[in-house]
Amino acid sequence: MTETTICKNCNTETASEYCPNCGQRTSIHKVTFSETFQDVINGMFSLDAPLWMTLKTLVVNPGKLFRDFLSGKRKTYYKPVSFFILTTIVFVLTKSLLNYDPMQNIAQVQHDSVNAKLLNSAGVYMAKNINNIIFSFVFAFALMLKLFFYKSYSLAEYLAVSFYVVGFYTLITTIYMIGLKFVNPEYKSLPFLLMFVYVVYTLISFFQKRNLTAILKMILVYIFAMTLYIIIGYGISFLIVWLKSV
Repeated sequence: MTETTICKNCNTETASEYCPNCGQRTSIHKVTFSETFQDVINGMFSLDAPLWMTLKTLVVNPGKLFRDFLSGKRKTYYKPVSFFILTTIVFVLTKSLLNYDPMQNIAQVQHDSVNAKLLNSAGVYMAKNINNIIFSFVFAFALMLKLFFYKSYSLAEYLAVSFYVVGFYTLITTIYMIGLKFVNPEYKSLPFLLMFVYVVYTLISFFQKRNLTAILKMILVYIFAMTLYIIIGYGISFLIVWLKSV
C-alpha cells in the first residue's frame, strides 16, 4: 500500500514527492542550512529551472526555445528574466575576481575643454559599468523586434526573447573576458561581432525565415538595437558623470 502524507502548505493528501495541488515538496521539515542551500541549487539547476537545457537549446536551436516558452512551456526552460539576472551576476563576479579593466591598454586622450572631458569620462564610465547599462539593450532589442516584425508577437513576448538573447550575450562576454585576461588582450570588439552573428542565427531560427528580405530585417534589428543601446547607455553615463561634476 502506498504511503500518503499531508502537504504542510495546503493540507492536500498525496502520495507523491510533490503536492499535486500547490507543487510544494512533501518532505518539508524544520528549516536547515542544508535545505536552504539545496533550494538555491535546485532553483538554478534542477528540473524546476533547467539551466543546462536552456543553455543547450540557446546554442543548438534558440528559436525552438523561444517558440516553446511563448506557447506556454514555462517549466521546460529557465525563465528569461532569471536567466538574464543570473548571467549578469556571473559577469559581475568574474569581472571582480579577475580585476578586469575594459579600459586597460587603451590610451586615454587628454582634453582641454570641459565638455570634451565630460564626453570622454562618459565613455569610460559606460565601459566600466557595462553590467549596469546592458539592461537598456534588452529593451532596445525588444523594441526593434517589434518594429521590424510587429505582426508576429507582442512587445512583451519580444521582451522575453530579448532577455534570453542579451543574457546569452552576457555569458559570451564573460567567457571572452577570461580569454582577454589570460590569453590575448587584443580584439576587444570581437564580442560585438559574435553577438551580430548570434542574433542573425537566433532570429532565423526563431522566425524560420531565410529569404533575403527577412535576413536584411534581422540585420537591421541588430544595427538599430545596438545604436539605440549605445545612445541610451552613453546618455545615462553622461548624465551621471555630469551630475558628479556639478
